[in-house]
Amino acid sequence: MSNTKVLPLLEPEAAEAVAPCCPPLTERPLSAEEAERTAAMFKALGDPVRLRLFSLVASHEGGEACVCDISDVGVSQPTVSHHLRKLKEAGLLASERRGTWVYYRVEPSVVAAMAQMLKIA
Repeated sequence: MSNTKVLPLLEPEAAEAVAPCCPPLTERPLSAEEAERTAAMFKALGDPVRLRLFSLVASHEGGEACVCDISDVGVSQPTVSHHLRKLKEAGLLASERRGTWVYYRVEPSVVAAMAQMLKIA
């Protein structure tokens, strides 16, 4: 008998329903708080290993990836865990433990908000 539980899929929110972290850069100057919050997200993506891990999770089939599927990025497993934790602390990834493995997924609302902020047109 299997202990596997099928979880319902959540539909990603529409981009227009996302409350951006801050206004588009061309709209007005960022406040100090907005700049701090936004810089933390971009700083997390400023490392090549983190950017690659983020891309691996984002492009993984089903929108989430087991840490066992994304650990081959040229660094040790403890380093992968460190970088995933940094991405999670920045609010870019969410995680869920299932048995002995941790599954990561991209937070679509945060990514949409970042894209909205960078919208130049």
